[in-house]
Amino acid sequence: MMKRNMMILLAFAALVFASLACDFNVSTAAVSSVILTPDKAGSADTSSFTSDQAFYLVVTTANAPDSSKFRAVWYSVDDAGKATQFLEKEIVTGSSPITFSATADQGWPAGKYKVELYMNDKLNTTKEFSVQ
Repeated sequence: MMKRNMMILLAFAALVFASLACDFNVSTAAVSSVILTPDKAGSADTSSFTSDQAFYLVVTTANAPDSSKFRAVWYSVDDAGKATQFLEKEIVTGSSPITFSATADQGWPAGKYKVELYMNDKLNTTKEFSVQ
């Protein structure tokens, strides 16, 4: 009986040590809102811009550790639906809100666009929009 209890204790100890050796991370980090807006304050979500406006993607997070990686990838989309990337920005932070921006010195051509938001290299949100 004593030998059996000792074996169970050793097996349990081995499991504990193995779990401590693994890089196991349970995170409750989440994106709570994503707003596409022409103003940095993120006052109104929109899907339509004029050619002279900047694009701002305002991301609100919850429980994000300081090592959280957020990436915005901006695309123009042609009439056939083919997306061409024109900008990518990455921010590592746990602070919220996070603001990404895209500007064009000569103004944006009329057409369709989209931006993809990644959190820790996983696609979180895609926002489609247009320039009139």
